[in-house]
Amino acid sequence: MTTVTVWNEYRHERENDTVGEIYPEGIHTVIATALESEGFETKTATLDEPEHGLPEDVLDETDVLMWWGHAAHEEVEDEVVDRVHQRVLDGMGLIVLHSGHYSKIFRRLMGTTCSLKWREAAEKERLWVVEPSHPIADEIDEYIEVPEAEMYGERFDIPAPDTLVFTSWFEGGEVFRSGCCYRRGNGRVFYFRPGHETYPVYHDETIQRVLANVASWAAPNDGPTPDFGNAEPLEDIEMTDDRSVH
Repeated sequence: MTTVTVWNEYRHERENDTVGEIYPEGIHTVIATALESEGFETKTATLDEPEHGLPEDVLDETDVLMWWGHAAHEEVEDEVVDRVHQRVLDGMGLIVLHSGHYSKIFRRLMGTTCSLKWREAAEKERLWVVEPSHPIADEIDEYIEVPEAEMYGERFDIPAPDTLVFTSWFEGGEVFRSGCCYRRGNGRVFYFRPGHETYPVYHDETIQRVLANVASWAAPNDGPTPDFGNAEPLEDIEMTDDRSVH
């Protein structure tokens, strides 16, 4: 069974009445409950827990980490970011949600500013499936319509995705790369745009279906573990070479 840890700042829900009404037990709880109903083993972690809820033993048992952050990116300790980064390189999947594009871990993995345009106007969003054969798009119609959303617009300062699964159009006219797949080391990374905290996006069954598909796609597989460094030859060869400086 794939183990998914859902990480959340869990600040807005406790400090803003509007967000608290939509997610009384936190965004992380809604997502974890939805994934659990799809057969995943789920855990949650939040910013204000010791080690942000992500000590080594938790990460070692995590196949896929989902990350939602917004107002407190800089409060995430670099030691924890280092730990998550290494786990991704080792094979853990990472799903970065909405405003997590500015998180320390996503910016490190992308190597860019991850900046974008934005606007809060409760406008309609259509997420078009531009790669319908991809497993993340399983059981999804040609597009997903979100009635009220925060706009994110291009240019989105990220590397070109390995695969782009969703592209968004907004009522105000902008477009945005909203479903981006990457490989970093042995790990799979996916950025998924929808999820502003003042709208009930994560209660939407289609969005929950996408998150379940992403968790399945991002989970580590059973492929071989590569060895690095100086290697003994597989065949019998002459090993003498006076030019070596090692």
